[in-house]
Amino acid sequence: MTDTVSDYLTRLRNAIKANHRVVEVPASNLKKQITKILFDKGYILNYKFENTENKQGLIKIALKYHPITKVPAIRTLDRVSSPGLRSYAGVSAMPRVMNGLGIAIISTSRGVMTDKEARKMNVGGEVLCFIS
Repeated sequence: MTDTVSDYLTRLRNAIKANHRVVEVPASNLKKQITKILFDKGYILNYKFENTENKQGLIKIALKYHPITKVPAIRTLDRVSSPGLRSYAGVSAMPRVMNGLGIAIISTSRGVMTDKEARKMNVGGEVLCFIS
């Protein structure tokens, strides 16, 4: 597998479409940071990092749905940058998702963060994905 972030987003997207409550994803440091951002911004209910016999480990993610209508909190997950075609953005060209209603996850020299945090810190980087 060459694109682990795309696999992570696809597993989340498939679990949401199948109305699963929990999804398990193989862990990596980048995926852990993305999961923390999703939790902080209220897109997922909870997460847990588990160590297994192998070094990689697992991330268990509890997905968030509206209690009455059962509509998922995550509506779209779009991968922007890929291994064959990287997408970088400076501070002045930082993307806005749904005019500020969604988030863009950016990998910068200061770590993985949202587009708003990157603008605040005045740094640019690789645009990983859009979430709304």
